[in-house]
Amino acid sequence: MLESLHVKNLALIDEQEITFTEGMNILTGETGAGKSILIGSVNLALGAKAGKDYIRTGADYALVELIFSLNDQQCSQIREMDLPIEEDKTLILQRKITPGRSICRANGESISAGQLKNLAGCLLDMYGQHEHQSLLKPAAYKKMLDDYIGEKVVKLKTALKDRLAQYRKYVEELENQNSDETVRTREAKLLAFEIEEIENAALNPEEDEQVEKRYRRLMNAKRMKETVYMVHGLTGYENEGSAGLTVGHALREIKTLRDFDEDIAPLIGQLTDIDDLLNDFNRSMAQYEDSLEFDEEEFVELEDRLNTLNHLKDKYGDTIASVLKAGEEKQEELDKLNNYEAYMSGLREKINERKQEILTLCGQISKLRKKASGPLTKKLKEAMVDLNFLDVEFSISVEEQEEDFSADGYDKVDFLISTNPGEELRPLWQIASGGELSRIMLAFKTVFADKDETDTLVFDEIDTGISGKTAWKVSEKLGRLARNHQIICITHLAQIAAMADTHFMIEKNIVKDRTVTSIREISADESLGELARLLGSGKLTQAVLNNAREMQETARKVKEE
Repeated sequence: MLESLHVKNLALIDEQEITFTEGMNILTGETGAGKSILIGSVNLALGAKAGKDYIRTGADYALVELIFSLNDQQCSQIREMDLPIEEDKTLILQRKITPGRSICRANGESISAGQLKNLAGCLLDMYGQHEHQSLLKPAAYKKMLDDYIGEKVVKLKTALKDRLAQYRKYVEELENQNSDETVRTREAKLLAFEIEEIENAALNPEEDEQVEKRYRRLMNAKRMKETVYMVHGLTGYENEGSAGLTVGHALREIKTLRDFDEDIAPLIGQLTDIDDLLNDFNRSMAQYEDSLEFDEEEFVELEDRLNTLNHLKDKYGDTIASVLKAGEEKQEELDKLNNYEAYMSGLREKINERKQEILTLCGQISKLRKKASGPLTKKLKEAMVDLNFLDVEFSISVEEQEEDFSADGYDKVDFLISTNPGEELRPLWQIASGGELSRIMLAFKTVFADKDETDTLVFDEIDTGISGKTAWKVSEKLGRLARNHQIICITHLAQIAAMADTHFMIEKNIVKDRTVTSIREISADESLGELARLLGSGKLTQAVLNNAREMQETARKVKEE
């Protein structure tokens, strides 16, 4: 459930923190006090579009933070999204909005706004003032019915989606075939040439790596042999100007000085050692040169082979495996062209097979829908009667339309209703008023709540267009719903506010010449006074307070039933 909401520098809110409780959390306040900001802040924290206009004037940023305690189902869903969860099953969502960007975090880890939106569906269910408008869209009815059926229809629709993708692929392939025989002949010749080019290369899937490795080794061997040959010449005794000849000449010359000065003997010894070392080095270089192998003919063959492989890879794929695969695909295409009539016949047969599989799956889905429509109709009708639709008639129509199949099946689903005795059933989207739609949507919410793993339900002024006895019916329905769910409800009706387990007041005040919206939990006495205000009394007389107290007592009895 939603444990707390922290808001800073958002619109008219300076900084506020609200701690929610289990059961019914009611929020009330004067018109224009800023109730919509609260719902807006929750939406922002769950990935709604954010802009710099949300930032309070004079502030550098706006911040919204939600803290959830998760159930096992929610933990499983969030882990599947690869998002972090604390050991105590706590999830802290934070969104910081700046003029240039917004930063989203889940338990301190940065995530995208898209990931936040994905989280929203498993964390809470939000019902805004205009959500009932979805009941005016017949396309939504099928989804509602499927949501009621659950996993069985999900599995069938997954299989249907797969068959439909194959069907559309074959249909597209059939539509793309060229009926011009001259064009097909030209394509066949080109394919035959390309296949022959690949086959003549006699490729091995790992050959490119082996050839490149051998080629690099021979290339290095050639370069090494050339360098060693050059060094052997520079240090030898054969080439003019080589180190060996130069040192030998220097040694002969310095030896002529022995008869003139005995002190030169050490220098002669040193130069003699250099000559010996150079001579040894030169012999070693000769031996090393002889040990280096370089096959010029093999090098040329490898170079030619590498050019061939690179040409094929440039033309048909990045690797030899890709080239071979391209050859197989081209052979398949050539076989199709050489056996064109058989290919077209086989393609049409595949299309018919997939269509039959699709129709079979659609039929199974339709059967589930028809089977579920009865129990769902009964539950929805009972829920609507509880919401003061005393003479309501309701039915779910499931009509098969085999040639209009899609990933949702081939059914046309319609919700039919009559709220007045003697009137025939007609499509819901044609006849229901705004107030009726709001109550019907609440009926749906209560029916689906038993199947929903979402602990928290948020209702934003669902009481629009209702009053009196109907308002009490809505209040009772919400009260019963709050037994197993956390309800957060913004209302302007005393009948609904009387059902509060925790009551919050939303107020707008002037602080230091600036408008500030504040939200605070109010005491039992203050809640009683707020109920009196909602009853429309400008003055808190004892009679009005008694009326409010009676409402609270009635609500208490409903919750204890």
